[in-house]
Amino acid sequence: MLPQIDGLSLSPVKVFSILIFHLLIHLNRAESQVVGPHQPVVALVDDDVILPCHVEPAEDVTAEILEWTRSDLNPRFVHVWRSGQDLVNTRNPSYRGRSSLFINELKRGNISLKLSRVKLSDGGTYECSIPLMEKKSFVKLVVASHAARSLLISLSGTDENRGGVVLQCESAGWYPEPELLWLDGEGNLLSAGPTETLRGPDDLYTVSSRVTVEKRHSNNINCRVQQKQISKSRETHKHVPDEFFELTSCSAAPIVIGLAVSLAVSIILILIGVFFIWRQNKTNVRRAHCDACKEQETANRPETDKTERDQEQDKLMSQDIVPPDTSKPPPEKSQTSFEEQNKSGSANHSSKTGDITVVEVEKNGNYIFLKNTSSENKLLSGWKLKLQINNRESATYEFKENFILKAGETLLLRQDAVSKPIKTDADLLWMNMVNWNVGDDVKIDLISNTGEEQMLLKNKIM
Repeated sequence: MLPQIDGLSLSPVKVFSILIFHLLIHLNRAESQVVGPHQPVVALVDDDVILPCHVEPAEDVTAEILEWTRSDLNPRFVHVWRSGQDLVNTRNPSYRGRSSLFINELKRGNISLKLSRVKLSDGGTYECSIPLMEKKSFVKLVVASHAARSLLISLSGTDENRGGVVLQCESAGWYPEPELLWLDGEGNLLSAGPTETLRGPDDLYTVSSRVTVEKRHSNNINCRVQQKQISKSRETHKHVPDEFFELTSCSAAPIVIGLAVSLAVSIILILIGVFFIWRQNKTNVRRAHCDACKEQETANRPETDKTERDQEQDKLMSQDIVPPDTSKPPPEKSQTSFEEQNKSGSANHSSKTGDITVVEVEKNGNYIFLKNTSSENKLLSGWKLKLQINNRESATYEFKENFILKAGETLLLRQDAVSKPIKTDADLLWMNMVNWNVGDDVKIDLISNTGEEQMLLKNKIM
């Protein structure tokens, strides 16, 4: 008996045709692929971007379930299409109102995703999938920042061992993390120190590096910061005058001479000090011996043999001795004196500055080490540190309220820089602290809370 549909009988040929038709549809769907781009997609912050994804061969996917996801998110759904509509409530909150599909293109198999107002956090790998077809593809999105805020080459110091000058290059405001290169005037790469990288709270990177430039290099030095992923770079250059190299080559002799002179002067001062101490001790011994001889002679001399002058001195001495008046009570300490003696808390508030000394001054102007050499804690509220470089106008920095430097302990003062710090265990960070370099005259004064000023250092940094 032939099968019937709605009262109509179907011939075996028609039944066979229908089966073949459905089989071809199934085979066609089995061969369909979800295809994405082979290269990462690059977008700038605050721009709109399209993540390409489509079905090959093209077919209508309007009635399918379409999903865009990121495995590193929770929830992982970026955009979901089901039953002919967007499911907004299933999306990750950070994408709501910023993701959309091209509805009119779904019938041609285009399931690309549009992201609006791109953020740095949007960077990552996305999965484009049709779950019922068990087909999926991946799209990598790279989000880059706009032009970096700064790129600067500065003179950091000198390298006496190699007879060159040290340059530092620093640039901020990059994303993704860039690389920093040094080149000479002919475009040849220079061997430099490791690149220091710092990532700020805004997820942007700051990079810096130092290089020693010798006389054999050309005087034009270039610093290049680049991001290979997005083919983006910035470059700046600096001309190093010949005078810098001449100063570097001649600087070793004065240092050696200065050290020799300082050593000779120190030895002479020590010998003079030892001589005066020996002479003073010898004088004291001789004086004590003479006084003892005089007392012995006076004791052995009869009373009748005393001279008229001795008798007069005895009379004057007897008149000077006055018995204490026990009828009057001893004077009481004033209330002000009592309060001043009890003002000390957990630390000494003395204005004496001589107990604070300089232990170390970093030659490139990054930090200062101080030490409390006394046996008492020092409360540095209201104290100030005054820095003066090369007789320029001095800059003053005040210690924070209730800051205590304990007895025998050291204090590390460092400037707050964007680059990776040389000393990471600083006790205090001072914004925009004046900087110095090797060869600068540095003067450091400490001012107490009572205005007493003490010079801690006045020397040329070597």
